[in-house]
Amino acid sequence: MTPDEEADRLLELMVAVEQAIPRGLRREWDARLARQPVLIARQGVFAAHGGIFAYQLSARSPELKTERAAAWNAHQHERATAHVLGATFGRADLEHVAHGRLLFVRCPRAYVVGDLPVPPRPDRLVVEVPDGLHVDRAVVDGLRRLRSNGFRIALPGFVDRVEQRRLLPYVDFVKVDVRDLDVEGAPLVEVAASYGALLIAEFVESADQLAHARELGITLFQGNLLERAGVLDRAGARPVSM
Repeated sequence: MTPDEEADRLLELMVAVEQAIPRGLRREWDARLARQPVLIARQGVFAAHGGIFAYQLSARSPELKTERAAAWNAHQHERATAHVLGATFGRADLEHVAHGRLLFVRCPRAYVVGDLPVPPRPDRLVVEVPDGLHVDRAVVDGLRRLRSNGFRIALPGFVDRVEQRRLLPYVDFVKVDVRDLDVEGAPLVEVAASYGALLIAEFVESADQLAHARELGITLFQGNLLERAGVLDRAGARPVSM
């Protein structure tokens, strides 16, 4: 049997199996899928006046153990991002999630360099690059392409590493862990803002941390002091093309 004949035979077998499933069982399966939750986590990014400036979205799924995210491999990070993008932009009623705000989504290297597509919604989506991203020509070209298509870029966990400095000309937001401000303080903030990016103080857990970040001139804030991440179920929103 030739490879083409084998492929045709396999296709015939798949069609036969599909046709053999009783309609009632198919309806039951479709109904079960419709009841499955489609979860994402959402946490506000707050402006200095206390209003919500944007939202950070992250994965919540039984298949993705979020408490072990630090140990994920590249494929798991890509799956998590695909879940968030699909649950958010791949379903109707986007504004139920966005409320007119920007949506920050951590996008692994494959999304940055163009191996995987991002939804064509630069009006909402902020592409947040991953911590520890290896910066090479493909990454720089990818960020340039994303920005030329209207997307905003966010750089999290800024601690003034050499590779992070290379990204500063291409980002619109820089996130700084407030715990690093105790030691680095003003010099770190000065470098982070050197190309005009807006700064976000992240992991704000106390009023003292918030006050310190404000004193250093940071104007956007994210952390459990301001809002703990809530979980949204998008199962009720019909799927749409991204």
